[in-house]
Amino acid sequence: MASNIGMMDSAYFVGRNEILTWINNRLQLNLTRIEEGASGAVQCQMMDMTYPGVVPMHKVNFDAKTEYDMIQNYKVLQDVFNKLKIEKHIEVNRLVKGRPLDNLEFLQWLKRYCDSVNGGIMNENYNPVERRIKGGKDRNSKGGQRTSKSLQSNNMHNSVSGDPVGLSKMPGPKQGRGSAVAGGVNSSVEIETLSKEITDLKLSVEHLEKERDFYFAKLRDVELLCQTPELEDLPMAVAIKKILYAADTKESALEEAQEYLYETMNNGEAEAENEA
Repeated sequence: MASNIGMMDSAYFVGRNEILTWINNRLQLNLTRIEEGASGAVQCQMMDMTYPGVVPMHKVNFDAKTEYDMIQNYKVLQDVFNKLKIEKHIEVNRLVKGRPLDNLEFLQWLKRYCDSVNGGIMNENYNPVERRIKGGKDRNSKGGQRTSKSLQSNNMHNSVSGDPVGLSKMPGPKQGRGSAVAGGVNSSVEIETLSKEITDLKLSVEHLEKERDFYFAKLRDVELLCQTPELEDLPMAVAIKKILYAADTKESALEEAQEYLYETMNNGEAEAENEA
């Protein structure tokens, strides 16, 4: 199973357009940017499609906008991973920030995993829209019950205190025109500031993507060199491939490669001494 996928795996070379097409086709959505999937809801439903009925869709919030709501979605996803014994740690704190690269890598992993389960074949019996609607209704009905109880409690409290419902919370007089103008100026300044931040972030992302592509290309060259028939069986090439193909959760890849080299060298020296 592809729960452990090395960073040099072909899964991480799948482009964002292919990932978006995969999501939109299977879940009947219309995402245009990778970061739109940062809430964790898309990932939950992809697992629900792969393992129908395993994900409690009534707990998945497709309207999550705050980090708190997004974290709740990822908790559901992590519970599903644990239930299915999928050894994949979710970097929730990074994903909820909406950073394109972090979310792209996680979705690349998810696509590879789902494809390894069903061979990339879409479950034709799965209705993604119906599942979202049903999950939303179940969640809203439970939320509505809680709200109703809360309102009932408030009404009882107000009746006992002799205060008519809502009277003590009547809005005060509206602010004057000057306040509205000042608010408009402040809004313009905030919009300008946010626009500048967005521009800076876009430039930063472009730089990071270029840097990422540069190092991936270097690693790919090293991989191709190690796969050369004349070199692939040499101890150094084998050790390098152990590092390149190590699972992303494995921290001892370097130590394992070094140990392999030392063992090979010692065996070579012992054979040389025996021949002598």
